[in-house]
Amino acid sequence: MKKLFLYISIVSGFLFQSCINDNEDPIAVSPIEGSIVNPSVGGATQPNQIWFDLSSGTETKTNRADWDLAFYSGNEFKVVLNSSIMMAAGKIPNATNIDLVKESDVTSLKDQVQVANFNPENENYIDTVTGNYLTGYTAISEISATDSQNAIYLVNLGKDIYKGNVAIGSVTTGGDLRGWMKVQITRNASGYKIKYAELNSTSHKEVNIDKNFDYNFTFFSLKNDKEVMIQPEKKHWDICFTVFTNIIEGAGSYVYADFILSNILSGVGAYEVVVTAPATGSEAYNNFKLENVEPSKFIFNDHRAIGGNWRNPVGANGLETYGDRFYVVRDAEGYFFKIRFTRMTKAQTDQFGQAGERGFPQFEYQPL
Repeated sequence: MKKLFLYISIVSGFLFQSCINDNEDPIAVSPIEGSIVNPSVGGATQPNQIWFDLSSGTETKTNRADWDLAFYSGNEFKVVLNSSIMMAAGKIPNATNIDLVKESDVTSLKDQVQVANFNPENENYIDTVTGNYLTGYTAISEISATDSQNAIYLVNLGKDIYKGNVAIGSVTTGGDLRGWMKVQITRNASGYKIKYAELNSTSHKEVNIDKNFDYNFTFFSLKNDKEVMIQPEKKHWDICFTVFTNIIEGAGSYVYADFILSNILSGVGAYEVVVTAPATGSEAYNNFKLENVEPSKFIFNDHRAIGGNWRNPVGANGLETYGDRFYVVRDAEGYFFKIRFTRMTKAQTDQFGQAGERGFPQFEYQPL
């Protein structure tokens, strides 16, 4: 069904072209009619990352503490930290032998390689928050073909999922500290080699990571010494529900719950439609059609196009999902969808949680 295309007639194509695009590509017809979705974020500690594919309506659920590093599978040699657990990394000055680095060598650096400590300088120790990793900054520099040019890093492993109780309406995005490691990454033929160890260890572990071009990244757990499956294949997810390390201008990195990322590395774009009176958000959403899409508004270079803009966790009337806006998404396969978010808390108490508990979002979507 995904290979089926609808070619616009000459007349309708003329009317549509001024609103949608100025190329001659056919418009893909989505194989799904859309639905109401309750992604399994997991409640107030938001333990899960949900990778959702709009064209098939499928959800992939992974625990956000299951991985530490993501190794890019394309032509570039980029490595990304797990921002959902508040990871950070900084180069260890003058270090050339990972086995000789000890904890006393990085005491002052540990105070800097932090997330959410309200120090603007901490932006230097996280990846670009736009998700545009191929051209943007990453805390671990692009891996050089010359081994000696690849630094040894102090890696802050962030925080585990919180295990305690959380007050209704609140979230807790981090639990116990996961510790520190020293890490050096080099190339291994067309893939990568990781050297890593605890800070005071005089020996290290080595693992080779191959690129798999069906996926954007290969994921690895330093804590569990193994590769892990996290994201679906690169064309099989469009948006992700996750905890996310973002930036507050002037205050550095900060951690956000209820965050939604788009798969920009696979060509997913999104933009927000804000509805003004006298129209209501529901009316505007229901009446929005393919010919209303404005291609120039799509954001393809920042995966925060939806982000946290769909909800207000500090509203005067308590938690609220904004009813005056919805989103337009062009997915990884070229299909167009409209999405609106209808809930950010649990509607009623059951065996999975209490009414009003955060981490139970809901959205509805339809193909255009």
